[in-house]
Amino acid sequence: MKASARLVVALDSHGNSVVRVLRSMTPLTLVPARRVGPVALVHLVSSVTAPLGGDSLCLTVEVGPGATLDLRGVAATLVLPGSSGEPSSSLVRFSVEGTVSYLPEPTVVTARANHTAVVEAELDGHAELRLREVLVLGRAREPAGSLSSSVRATRCGKPLLHQQLVVGDPSVDGSVSGLAGRRVVGSSLVLDGIERKADGGEWWSVVPLAAGGTLATALGDDVVTVTRVLDAI
Repeated sequence: MKASARLVVALDSHGNSVVRVLRSMTPLTLVPARRVGPVALVHLVSSVTAPLGGDSLCLTVEVGPGATLDLRGVAATLVLPGSSGEPSSSLVRFSVEGTVSYLPEPTVVTARANHTAVVEAELDGHAELRLREVLVLGRAREPAGSLSSSVRATRCGKPLLHQQLVVGDPSVDGSVSGLAGRRVVGSSLVLDGIERKADGGEWWSVVPLAAGGTLATALGDDVVTVTRVLDAI
């Protein structure tokens, strides 16, 4: 299955962030949840089971100057193998002149899955972006499949971050240089141009970025623990 969707949010003359373009394609279904206000709230709903092996999904998001978008998921994503044995892929592309918060629900990498997930973001000089990703290695009593997750972000064409995480190799995931045997890994990226100091604790860390903002990472044995850590940072 190949599918693409597009979302455009702009600021109106009354200071409201308004959805100007909303184009969905199964399984990428966009559902506005807040009609009027300074923040446009939109839910991304998977209207069928996806991604399956062989699927190629693409979501394009544009946010204009002064506008604010809160884009959220409503349920966990299951990355599943397909009957063909082909890999699956997803691409989320942001063009941001305002403020965006992208907070999908956790992604579960099921056995035998092979998925590549890419987020690309181009920000203007005053744009702000927050991304969160939580990966679960397999369902209960199930080994994880393979997943490569990448984030590439630029501001006015200049690189801010290129981060890649690959999971699904038991020898790496179980090592102290990898995930130390933890079943859940989460990250939270904040690009706001503000300089911060490094911080960390048991199974979590915050790394400041050279151009401002932070990248936080947390490991744990369950989604609730990891999500709480990321929310508290």
